[in-house]
Amino acid sequence: MTKRGTRAFFVVSTAVSALVFLGLTVDSHRKIPALTNAAAIDAAVIAGKDVWHRNNCINCHTLLGEGAYYAPDLTQIASQRGADYLRDFLKEPSRFYSEQRDRRLMPQLKLSDRDITAVIAFLTWVSKIDTQGWPPRPILVRGSAVPGANVGALPVTAASSDPAELGRALFNASPPACGACHSIASNVNLVGPSLAGIAATAANRVRGSDYHGKAKDAPSYIRESILDPNAHVLVGPTYSTGGRSLMPSDYAQTLKPDQVDEIVAYLLTLK
Repeated sequence: MTKRGTRAFFVVSTAVSALVFLGLTVDSHRKIPALTNAAAIDAAVIAGKDVWHRNNCINCHTLLGEGAYYAPDLTQIASQRGADYLRDFLKEPSRFYSEQRDRRLMPQLKLSDRDITAVIAFLTWVSKIDTQGWPPRPILVRGSAVPGANVGALPVTAASSDPAELGRALFNASPPACGACHSIASNVNLVGPSLAGIAATAANRVRGSDYHGKAKDAPSYIRESILDPNAHVLVGPTYSTGGRSLMPSDYAQTLKPDQVDEIVAYLLTLK
């Protein structure tokens, strides 16, 4: 190649690379509003961001892969555990975590109800940002190290089209992140009760005199528990308060009917 040809190749290649880079940059900026859920940023979200920074939450927690690594990653916490859980947790953290058991304890920040509502709005906005799979492994205080808990594991995919196998993958996906609150190991409670043996437990529960829901058998009880967690409230220190369940109550809107069927099919295999 002559010097003239080499020079031309350099100039053309540089120009093409610059145009490709410019095009990708423009395309990225065009997608940012949708990816970041920017349309949902309102006064409540901004107020919650201010509460987050004012209390130096990032000194312990991580958002979107940025922050400290002492306490849990909170990128998906709102979609994983819901507003009711977060509200009760922020009012009384020691009810949910024990320094003796978990080796750390979130300080009592004494947030006002207004501040709590605002920070939940902020975390809800964060949870709806399209992170495209980041972070791949959330940082957790408790969950990934206990038997039967898949919290923090890499995303799973179904090994087949069997409904129960699809349900297993969905159980550990985020959302709905069922595994963020429920273990499948006996006597291991994360936030909600363990689901080990739930097929037999559900069958027995609907026959109990203290059952208040409308289910008639194990499958319908499990489905009812997912779609209407307040139909029959189990009493527990970290999963109910004042006669109401802390389990998210919006799965009827966020899950498709076939997804619910798949989760039910999977849970029925836990005998």
